[in-house]
Amino acid sequence: MAHKLDHFDCRLLEELQRDAGQSQRALADKVGLSQNACWRRLKALEASGAIRNRTVVIDRESLGGGFVVFSLVKTRHHSADWLRQFRNHVSAIPEVIDFFRIGGEYDYLLKIVARDMAGYDDVYKRLIENIELETVTSYFAMEAIEEQRPIPLR
Repeated sequence: MAHKLDHFDCRLLEELQRDAGQSQRALADKVGLSQNACWRRLKALEASGAIRNRTVVIDRESLGGGFVVFSLVKTRHHSADWLRQFRNHVSAIPEVIDFFRIGGEYDYLLKIVARDMAGYDDVYKRLIENIELETVTSYFAMEAIEEQRPIPLR
């Protein structure tokens, strides 16, 4: 069930999306709440699942992960057992940073980061190892125009 967000919840989430590392005092001041009220709302948002975790956005390129690949996967298998095996297989590949089951011509979409083409080739070999896939089609990003944008709340 979706958490019902009021004005303060939206402001808190917007601020956290901008900078999850800011102090609770700074966060409370920015949204116009006392520290105690801010803390209670944050705990309620966490308990409801609206906040799953707090993380840091890193600069991929500065750490050698500037090669981005979007891979579309098509399969003939659709059983629950196969899906569980495939999810576990793909989730064990750390270079796959986003993984979606999709509708349309393909069944899955993976966002992969690697150092270069050779790094992607290594990921590709691990992806197809010991699992039957019908098709893997990959597209290479030339430029990230917008990436990891905040989720609009209003």
